[in-house]
Amino acid sequence: MGLRAPELIIILIVALLIFGPKNLPKLGKSLGQTVKNVREGMEGDDEEEPKKVEAPAAEPAPVAATVEKVEDVEPAPASEDVVFCSKCGTKNAADASFCSKCGEKLA
Repeated sequence: MGLRAPELIIILIVALLIFGPKNLPKLGKSLGQTVKNVREGMEGDDEEEPKKVEAPAAEPAPVAATVEKVEDVEPAPASEDVVFCSKCGTKNAADASFCSKCGEKLA
């Protein structure tokens, strides 16, 4: 680049005056890491990564196989059989004193 020793010394003195002696090593370290990351990034673009081949997803089960018989389905509890926790919103039995999930006292 045409920079010789006198020019480099002047640049280092100006950097020392601007950043101070305590921050100069940190600045050099971060600059070196940046240059390293840029070089690795440029080298990584040239190499082609092998493409991953995904296995085909399993076919979903037929709808008829997932439908349950009406007599096998349990009825949903009535609204008076359930108490919701005011803290976490979990359903609890009406006779429960504390939430089964978070332990909060139920009203």
